[in-house]
Amino acid sequence: MVHDIFSPPVVSRVYAYVSTAGYEAYRPGHPELLTLAGQLHGLTPVPSPSRTDLDHGISAIAAMNVIAVDLIFSYEDMQAYGDSVLAYFRDSAEDLDRFDASVAYGEEVGAHMKAWMAQDNYAQMRTFPKYEITDAPMRWRPTPPNYMDGIEPHWREHRTWMLDSAQQFIPARPSEPSLDTNSQFWKEVLEVYSVRQTSTDEQEQIAQFWDCNPYMVAHRGHVMTSVKKISPGGHWLGITKTAGLKAGLDLTATVELYARVSVAMADAFISCWDEKYRSNYIRPETVINEHLDPDWLPLLQTPPFPEYTSGHSVVSGAASEILTHYLGDSFAFTDSTERVFGLPDRSYENFYQARDEAAVSRLYGGIHFRPAIDNGVKQGTAVGALVVERLKTR
Repeated sequence: MVHDIFSPPVVSRVYAYVSTAGYEAYRPGHPELLTLAGQLHGLTPVPSPSRTDLDHGISAIAAMNVIAVDLIFSYEDMQAYGDSVLAYFRDSAEDLDRFDASVAYGEEVGAHMKAWMAQDNYAQMRTFPKYEITDAPMRWRPTPPNYMDGIEPHWREHRTWMLDSAQQFIPARPSEPSLDTNSQFWKEVLEVYSVRQTSTDEQEQIAQFWDCNPYMVAHRGHVMTSVKKISPGGHWLGITKTAGLKAGLDLTATVELYARVSVAMADAFISCWDEKYRSNYIRPETVINEHLDPDWLPLLQTPPFPEYTSGHSVVSGAASEILTHYLGDSFAFTDSTERVFGLPDRSYENFYQARDEAAVSRLYGGIHFRPAIDNGVKQGTAVGALVVERLKTR
Protein backbone atom coordinates (compact mmCIF):
# COMPACT_ATOMS: atom_id res chain seq x y z
CA MET A 1 0.00 0.00 0.00
CA VAL A 2 2.84 2.38 0.83
CA HIS A 3 4.93 1.38 -2.19
CA ASP A 4 2.07 1.94 -4.66
CA ILE A 5 1.03 5.29 -3.10
CA PHE A 6 -2.70 4.69 -2.72
CA SER A 7 -4.92 7.52 -1.50
CA PRO A 8 -6.46 7.16 1.97
CA PRO A 9 -10.00 6.37 0.67
CA VAL A 10 -8.69 3.76 -1.77
CA VAL A 11 -6.54 2.23 0.98
CA SER A 12 -9.65 1.81 3.14
CA ARG A 13 -11.40 0.02 0.27
CA VAL A 14 -8.53 -2.44 -0.15
CA TYR A 15 -8.30 -3.25 3.55
CA ALA A 16 -12.06 -3.75 3.87
CA TYR A 17 -12.31 -6.16 0.94
CA VAL A 18 -9.24 -8.13 2.01
CA SER A 19 -10.43 -8.38 5.62
CA THR A 20 -14.02 -9.35 4.81
CA ALA A 21 -12.83 -11.95 2.29
CA GLY A 22 -10.65 -13.49 4.98
CA TYR A 23 -13.55 -13.50 7.42
CA GLU A 24 -15.97 -15.15 5.01
CA ALA A 25 -13.48 -17.87 4.04
CA TYR A 26 -12.69 -18.53 7.70
CA ARG A 27 -16.28 -18.50 8.98
CA PRO A 28 -17.60 -21.87 7.64
CA GLY A 29 -15.21 -23.73 9.92
CA HIS A 30 -16.56 -21.91 12.96
CA PRO A 31 -20.33 -22.34 13.39
CA GLU A 32 -20.47 -19.61 16.05
CA LEU A 33 -19.66 -16.97 13.43
CA LEU A 34 -22.38 -15.23 11.40
CA THR A 35 -22.00 -14.45 7.73
CA LEU A 36 -21.60 -10.86 6.61
CA ALA A 37 -23.92 -11.61 3.68
CA GLY A 38 -27.09 -9.60 4.08
CA GLN A 39 -25.29 -7.24 6.44
CA LEU A 40 -22.83 -5.60 4.05
CA HIS A 41 -24.64 -3.94 1.17
CA GLY A 42 -24.93 -6.21 -1.87
CA LEU A 43 -23.04 -9.18 -0.41
CA THR A 44 -24.69 -12.53 -1.12
CA PRO A 45 -23.77 -15.80 0.66
CA VAL A 46 -20.40 -17.22 -0.31
CA PRO A 47 -20.23 -20.82 -1.62
CA SER A 48 -20.37 -23.55 1.02
CA PRO A 49 -17.30 -25.80 1.30
CA SER A 50 -17.62 -29.21 -0.33
CA ARG A 51 -15.97 -31.00 2.61
CA THR A 52 -15.98 -30.56 6.37
CA ASP A 53 -12.31 -31.11 7.23
CA LEU A 54 -10.84 -27.98 5.69
CA ASP A 55 -8.33 -25.75 7.47
CA HIS A 56 -10.23 -22.47 7.23
CA GLY A 57 -7.26 -20.47 8.44
CA ILE A 58 -5.51 -21.52 5.24
CA SER A 59 -8.69 -20.76 3.29
CA ALA A 60 -8.71 -17.25 4.76
CA ILE A 61 -5.12 -16.63 3.64
CA ALA A 62 -5.93 -17.81 0.12
CA ALA A 63 -9.07 -15.67 -0.12
CA MET A 64 -7.29 -12.57 1.17
CA ASN A 65 -4.51 -13.07 -1.35
CA VAL A 66 -6.96 -13.33 -4.25
CA ILE A 67 -8.37 -9.92 -3.33
CA ALA A 68 -5.02 -8.30 -2.51
CA VAL A 69 -3.45 -9.33 -5.82
CA ASP A 70 -6.43 -7.91 -7.69
CA LEU A 71 -6.39 -4.54 -5.90
CA ILE A 72 -2.80 -3.34 -5.93
CA PHE A 73 -0.49 -2.26 -8.73
CA SER A 74 2.46 -4.37 -7.56
CA TYR A 75 0.40 -7.51 -8.01
CA GLU A 76 3.37 -9.70 -8.93
CA ASP A 77 5.05 -8.89 -5.61
CA MET A 78 1.80 -9.52 -3.75
CA GLN A 79 1.30 -12.84 -5.54
CA ALA A 80 4.83 -13.92 -4.73
CA TYR A 81 4.37 -12.98 -1.08
CA GLY A 82 1.05 -14.81 -0.82
CA ASP A 83 2.51 -17.87 -2.48
CA SER A 84 5.43 -17.84 -0.04
CA VAL A 85 3.07 -17.71 2.95
CA LEU A 86 1.02 -20.63 1.67
CA ALA A 87 4.20 -22.55 0.82
CA TYR A 88 5.41 -22.07 4.39
CA PHE A 89 2.28 -23.72 5.77
CA ARG A 90 2.18 -26.39 3.07
CA ASP A 91 5.67 -27.55 4.00
CA SER A 92 4.45 -28.48 7.48
CA ALA A 93 1.03 -29.81 6.43
CA GLU A 94 0.39 -33.45 7.36
CA ASP A 95 -2.37 -33.90 4.76
CA LEU A 96 -1.52 -32.20 1.46
CA ASP A 97 -4.86 -33.09 -0.11
CA ARG A 98 -6.65 -31.32 2.77
CA PHE A 99 -4.29 -28.37 2.50
CA ASP A 100 -4.80 -27.98 -1.26
CA ALA A 101 -8.57 -28.28 -0.85
CA SER A 102 -8.44 -25.55 1.81
CA VAL A 103 -6.57 -23.26 -0.58
CA ALA A 104 -9.00 -24.04 -3.39
CA TYR A 105 -11.97 -23.16 -1.19
CA GLY A 106 -10.36 -19.88 -0.17
CA GLU A 107 -9.78 -19.02 -3.81
CA GLU A 108 -13.43 -19.82 -4.52
CA VAL A 109 -14.54 -17.45 -1.78
CA GLY A 110 -12.10 -14.86 -3.10
CA ALA A 111 -13.66 -15.09 -6.56
CA HIS A 112 -17.11 -14.58 -5.03
CA MET A 113 -15.93 -11.52 -3.13
CA LYS A 114 -14.30 -10.14 -6.29
CA ALA A 115 -17.63 -10.37 -8.11
CA TRP A 116 -19.28 -8.46 -5.24
CA MET A 117 -16.47 -5.92 -5.27
CA ALA A 118 -16.95 -5.26 -8.98
CA GLN A 119 -20.40 -3.82 -8.25
CA ASP A 120 -19.31 -1.05 -5.86
CA ASN A 121 -19.09 1.71 -8.52
CA TYR A 122 -15.33 2.07 -8.15
CA ALA A 123 -14.57 1.21 -11.79
CA GLN A 124 -17.15 3.70 -12.97
CA MET A 125 -15.67 6.42 -10.75
CA ARG A 126 -12.34 6.00 -12.56
CA THR A 127 -14.03 7.45 -15.65
CA PHE A 128 -15.71 10.42 -13.93
CA PRO A 129 -14.32 13.92 -14.57
CA LYS A 130 -11.55 15.33 -12.42
CA TYR A 131 -12.24 17.93 -9.78
CA GLU A 132 -12.81 21.35 -11.31
CA ILE A 133 -11.03 24.12 -9.45
CA THR A 134 -13.39 26.92 -8.51
CA ASP A 135 -12.58 30.61 -8.54
CA ALA A 136 -15.06 31.16 -5.73
CA PRO A 137 -13.36 33.03 -2.87
CA MET A 138 -12.40 31.13 0.27
CA ARG A 139 -12.96 27.70 -1.27
CA TRP A 140 -10.44 24.91 -1.67
CA ARG A 141 -7.70 25.25 -4.25
CA PRO A 142 -4.61 23.08 -4.82
CA THR A 143 -1.78 23.81 -2.41
CA PRO A 144 2.04 23.88 -2.56
CA PRO A 145 4.41 22.39 -3.35
CA ASN A 146 2.82 20.33 -6.14
CA TYR A 147 -0.62 21.88 -6.54
CA MET A 148 -2.15 18.45 -7.11
CA ASP A 149 -5.73 18.01 -8.28
CA GLY A 150 -8.35 17.14 -5.69
CA ILE A 151 -8.14 13.44 -4.83
CA GLU A 152 -11.25 11.25 -5.25
CA PRO A 153 -13.90 13.98 -5.67
CA HIS A 154 -16.52 11.31 -6.43
CA TRP A 155 -15.80 8.98 -3.50
CA ARG A 156 -19.26 9.67 -2.05
CA GLU A 157 -20.62 7.60 -4.94
CA HIS A 158 -18.80 4.46 -3.80
CA ARG A 159 -21.22 1.85 -2.46
CA THR A 160 -21.40 2.16 1.30
CA TRP A 161 -20.67 -0.85 3.49
CA MET A 162 -23.19 -0.39 6.31
CA LEU A 163 -24.17 3.26 6.12
CA ASP A 164 -27.63 3.93 4.74
CA SER A 165 -25.98 6.52 2.50
CA ALA A 166 -22.86 8.66 2.29
CA GLN A 167 -24.95 11.50 3.75
CA GLN A 168 -26.09 9.65 6.87
CA PHE A 169 -23.79 11.53 9.25
CA ILE A 170 -23.39 15.00 7.78
CA PRO A 171 -21.44 16.99 10.38
CA ALA A 172 -22.28 20.42 11.75
CA ARG A 173 -21.45 23.29 9.41
CA PRO A 174 -17.96 24.79 9.63
CA SER A 175 -17.50 28.48 10.36
CA GLU A 176 -18.39 30.76 7.47
CA PRO A 177 -15.12 31.92 5.89
CA SER A 178 -14.59 35.59 6.55
CA LEU A 179 -11.70 38.03 6.61
CA ASP A 180 -13.41 40.03 9.32
CA THR A 181 -10.87 40.02 12.14
CA ASN A 182 -13.72 39.65 14.66
CA SER A 183 -15.21 36.58 12.96
CA GLN A 184 -15.06 33.05 14.33
CA PHE A 185 -13.32 31.91 11.17
CA TRP A 186 -10.51 34.43 11.59
CA LYS A 187 -10.02 33.26 15.17
CA GLU A 188 -9.57 29.76 13.81
CA VAL A 189 -7.07 31.02 11.24
CA LEU A 190 -5.06 32.73 13.95
CA GLU A 191 -5.09 29.57 16.07
CA VAL A 192 -3.46 27.55 13.28
CA TYR A 193 -1.02 30.36 12.60
CA SER A 194 -0.02 30.81 16.24
CA VAL A 195 0.27 27.10 17.00
CA ARG A 196 2.75 26.78 14.15
CA GLN A 197 4.69 29.79 15.42
CA THR A 198 4.88 28.56 19.03
CA SER A 199 4.73 24.75 18.73
CA THR A 200 6.60 22.68 21.28
CA ASP A 201 8.85 19.72 20.50
CA GLU A 202 6.11 17.42 21.77
CA GLN A 203 3.51 18.92 19.46
CA GLU A 204 5.82 18.60 16.48
CA GLN A 205 6.57 14.98 17.37
CA ILE A 206 2.84 14.27 17.54
CA ALA A 207 2.27 15.90 14.16
CA GLN A 208 5.05 13.88 12.54
CA PHE A 209 3.94 10.62 14.16
CA TRP A 210 0.43 10.93 12.75
CA ASP A 211 1.38 12.57 9.43
CA CYS A 212 0.41 9.49 7.36
CA ASN A 213 0.39 11.44 4.08
CA PRO A 214 0.95 9.10 1.08
CA TYR A 215 1.29 12.15 -1.18
CA MET A 216 4.22 13.84 0.54
CA VAL A 217 7.01 14.85 -1.82
CA ALA A 218 10.44 16.37 -1.31
CA HIS A 219 11.88 18.98 -3.67
CA ARG A 220 15.62 19.37 -4.15
CA GLY A 221 16.28 21.87 -6.87
CA HIS A 222 14.44 20.59 -9.95
CA VAL A 223 14.22 17.05 -8.58
CA MET A 224 10.97 15.86 -7.00
CA THR A 225 11.04 12.71 -4.86
CA SER A 226 8.07 10.87 -3.38
CA VAL A 227 8.35 10.31 0.37
CA LYS A 228 6.48 7.07 0.95
CA LYS A 229 4.35 7.00 4.09
CA ILE A 230 1.59 4.88 5.55
CA SER A 231 -2.06 5.98 5.27
CA PRO A 232 -4.21 6.81 8.34
CA GLY A 233 -6.17 3.61 7.72
CA GLY A 234 -2.96 1.62 7.64
CA HIS A 235 -1.84 3.25 10.87
CA TRP A 236 -5.05 2.20 12.63
CA LEU A 237 -4.77 -1.36 11.31
CA GLY A 238 -1.27 -1.34 12.78
CA ILE A 239 -2.83 -0.39 16.10
CA THR A 240 -5.38 -3.18 15.63
CA LYS A 241 -2.54 -5.67 15.18
CA THR A 242 -0.72 -4.35 18.26
CA ALA A 243 -3.87 -4.47 20.37
CA GLY A 244 -4.82 -7.95 19.19
CA LEU A 245 -1.40 -9.32 20.07
CA LYS A 246 -1.41 -7.67 23.49
CA ALA A 247 -4.92 -8.95 24.22
CA GLY A 248 -3.90 -12.46 23.19
CA LEU A 249 -6.77 -12.77 20.73
CA ASP A 250 -7.13 -16.12 19.05
CA LEU A 251 -7.43 -16.37 15.27
CA THR A 252 -11.22 -16.24 15.34
CA ALA A 253 -11.38 -13.04 17.37
CA THR A 254 -8.59 -11.53 15.26
CA VAL A 255 -10.42 -12.20 12.00
CA GLU A 256 -13.56 -10.64 13.49
CA LEU A 257 -11.74 -7.54 14.74
CA TYR A 258 -9.97 -6.86 11.45
CA ALA A 259 -13.26 -7.11 9.56
CA ARG A 260 -15.05 -4.75 11.96
CA VAL A 261 -12.29 -2.13 12.02
CA SER A 262 -11.79 -2.25 8.25
CA VAL A 263 -15.49 -1.89 7.46
CA ALA A 264 -15.86 1.01 9.89
CA MET A 265 -12.88 2.83 8.36
CA ALA A 266 -14.15 2.26 4.81
CA ASP A 267 -17.54 3.78 5.63
CA ALA A 268 -15.81 6.58 7.57
CA PHE A 269 -13.88 7.63 4.48
CA ILE A 270 -17.02 7.61 2.35
CA SER A 271 -18.74 9.81 4.92
CA CYS A 272 -15.74 12.13 5.24
CA TRP A 273 -15.14 12.55 1.51
CA ASP A 274 -18.83 13.24 0.99
CA GLU A 275 -18.44 16.24 3.28
CA LYS A 276 -15.10 17.33 1.88
CA TYR A 277 -16.48 17.93 -1.58
CA ARG A 278 -19.77 19.31 -0.28
CA SER A 279 -18.28 22.10 1.82
CA ASN A 280 -15.20 22.46 -0.45
CA TYR A 281 -13.52 24.26 2.41
CA ILE A 282 -10.31 26.25 2.06
CA ARG A 283 -7.06 25.06 3.67
CA PRO A 284 -5.24 27.11 6.34
CA GLU A 285 -2.14 27.39 4.15
CA THR A 286 -4.09 29.17 1.40
CA VAL A 287 -5.79 31.64 3.74
CA ILE A 288 -2.66 32.47 5.70
CA ASN A 289 -0.43 32.88 2.65
CA GLU A 290 -2.92 35.11 0.84
CA HIS A 291 -4.24 37.20 3.72
CA LEU A 292 -1.84 37.05 6.67
CA ASP A 293 1.72 35.91 5.99
CA PRO A 294 2.94 34.96 2.48
CA ASP A 295 6.02 33.21 3.90
CA TRP A 296 4.19 31.00 6.40
CA LEU A 297 4.51 27.25 5.91
CA PRO A 298 2.68 24.45 7.73
CA LEU A 299 4.79 21.91 9.56
CA LEU A 300 3.25 19.12 7.46
CA GLN A 301 2.64 19.12 3.75
CA THR A 302 -1.02 19.92 3.03
CA PRO A 303 -2.80 16.90 1.47
CA PRO A 304 -4.50 17.40 -1.93
CA PHE A 305 -8.19 17.64 -1.03
CA PRO A 306 -10.56 20.04 0.76
CA GLU A 307 -10.14 20.76 4.45
CA TYR A 308 -13.47 19.91 6.10
CA THR A 309 -13.74 17.49 7.81
CA SER A 310 -10.38 16.07 8.86
CA GLY A 311 -9.91 12.58 7.43
CA HIS A 312 -7.61 11.64 10.30
CA SER A 313 -10.23 12.72 12.81
CA VAL A 314 -13.05 10.82 11.11
CA VAL A 315 -11.18 7.55 10.59
CA SER A 316 -9.65 7.74 14.08
CA GLY A 317 -13.11 8.26 15.56
CA ALA A 318 -14.47 5.22 13.71
CA ALA A 319 -11.55 2.86 14.42
CA SER A 320 -11.23 3.84 18.08
CA GLU A 321 -14.95 3.28 18.61
CA ILE A 322 -14.69 -0.28 17.31
CA LEU A 323 -11.53 -1.08 19.26
CA THR A 324 -12.88 0.42 22.48
CA HIS A 325 -16.15 -1.50 22.22
CA TYR A 326 -14.42 -4.86 21.80
CA LEU A 327 -11.26 -4.40 23.89
CA GLY A 328 -12.38 -1.92 26.54
CA ASP A 329 -11.99 1.74 27.44
CA SER A 330 -8.92 1.18 29.63
CA PHE A 331 -6.85 -0.83 27.14
CA ALA A 332 -3.37 0.71 27.31
CA PHE A 333 -0.96 0.07 24.45
CA THR A 334 2.23 1.26 22.80
CA ASP A 335 1.96 2.17 19.13
CA SER A 336 5.03 1.10 17.16
CA THR A 337 3.44 1.50 13.72
CA GLU A 338 5.72 4.35 12.65
CA ARG A 339 8.93 2.66 13.77
CA VAL A 340 9.58 1.51 10.20
CA PHE A 341 9.65 5.20 9.20
CA GLY A 342 12.22 6.07 11.85
CA LEU A 343 9.81 7.57 14.39
CA PRO A 344 9.80 6.56 18.08
CA ASP A 345 6.92 4.65 19.63
CA ARG A 346 4.13 6.45 21.47
CA SER A 347 2.07 5.06 24.35
CA TYR A 348 -1.61 5.61 25.17
CA GLU A 349 -3.87 4.82 28.08
CA ASN A 350 -6.72 3.89 25.76
CA PHE A 351 -7.89 4.11 22.14
CA TYR A 352 -9.75 7.38 22.69
CA GLN A 353 -6.55 9.06 23.82
CA ALA A 354 -4.87 7.91 20.60
CA ARG A 355 -7.90 9.13 18.62
CA ASP A 356 -7.73 12.57 20.18
CA GLU A 357 -3.99 12.85 19.62
CA ALA A 358 -4.32 11.78 15.99
CA ALA A 359 -7.04 14.38 15.48
CA VAL A 360 -5.26 17.32 17.12
CA SER A 361 -2.06 16.41 15.28
CA ARG A 362 -3.61 18.02 12.22
CA LEU A 363 -3.78 21.35 14.04
CA TYR A 364 -0.17 20.98 15.18
CA GLY A 365 0.76 20.19 11.59
CA GLY A 366 -0.89 23.38 10.34
CA ILE A 367 -3.23 21.68 7.88
CA HIS A 368 -6.64 21.78 9.63
CA PHE A 369 -8.82 24.24 11.50
CA ARG A 370 -10.28 23.25 14.86
CA PRO A 371 -13.90 22.54 13.68
CA ALA A 372 -12.67 20.01 11.11
CA ILE A 373 -10.92 18.19 13.93
CA ASP A 374 -13.64 18.27 16.59
CA ASN A 375 -16.56 17.67 14.24
CA GLY A 376 -14.56 15.05 12.37
CA VAL A 377 -14.13 13.02 15.55
CA LYS A 378 -17.88 13.20 16.17
CA GLN A 379 -18.60 12.16 12.58
CA GLY A 380 -16.25 9.18 12.72
CA THR A 381 -17.46 8.11 16.15
CA ALA A 382 -21.03 8.05 14.83
CA VAL A 383 -19.94 5.82 11.95
CA GLY A 384 -18.10 3.50 14.32
CA ALA A 385 -21.07 3.30 16.67
CA LEU A 386 -23.34 2.35 13.78
CA VAL A 387 -21.00 -0.46 12.73
CA VAL A 388 -20.87 -1.69 16.34
CA GLU A 389 -24.66 -1.75 16.40
CA ARG A 390 -25.30 -3.32 13.01
CA LEU A 391 -22.37 -5.61 12.17
CA LYS A 392 -23.03 -8.93 13.89
CA THR A 393 -20.42 -11.67 13.80
CA ARG A 394 -21.90 -13.87 16.54
